[in-house]
Amino acid sequence: MNKLLVINASARKERSLSRYMTNVFVETWKEKHPDSKIFYREVGKGNIPHVTEEWIAGAFKPAELRTTEDIEALKVSNELVAELKDADIIVLGTPMYNWSVPSVLKAYIDQVLRVNETILITKDNPENPYTGLLKNKQVYLLMVRGNKGYAPGEFYEHMDFQTNYLKTVFRIMGIEDIKYTALNGVGLGQDPSETAAEKVRQLINK
Repeated sequence: MNKLLVINASARKERSLSRYMTNVFVETWKEKHPDSKIFYREVGKGNIPHVTEEWIAGAFKPAELRTTEDIEALKVSNELVAELKDADIIVLGTPMYNWSVPSVLKAYIDQVLRVNETILITKDNPENPYTGLLKNKQVYLLMVRGNKGYAPGEFYEHMDFQTNYLKTVFRIMGIEDIKYTALNGVGLGQDPSETAAEKVRQLINK
């Protein structure tokens, strides 16, 4: 039985194409794997706090030395990290905002990239200091962009700070099995729903 963690990062709700893609993903996946358990994490419309000085103090302190204040500062982070550890498959739906990820998704990433929780850092090997602690998991990235031209070799490839960033984040946390698709040109006036659904189904069948 697979456990799917579905993360939605769009600020939109009904008009969100990335949410539409995660919904199609879940429907298609359940047809193939009806026993799967689905869990959702709302990021785009949720309350993901930014890292604070108190958070940093607690995160880099041995667990047995943390104060009540440290524990409170890490409360949300601990919950988010536990979700990632528990999941077998992580499905992230996100739009591109200003050529990168939404700020709330960056806040989420800052909460889950945790030393001794999702990564280890070896200071004596600066060329390869990271060891990921999340093993035997899959990631599916479902990305939406307003314009076209972000694919390799196209005119806006150099402005895609979304794809490689997200792939790097999950790889640093130890996940190598990463599949992704992108729906480009959604701001150009066409209805991309059918294309979005087909992209998701093709990705699952890869």
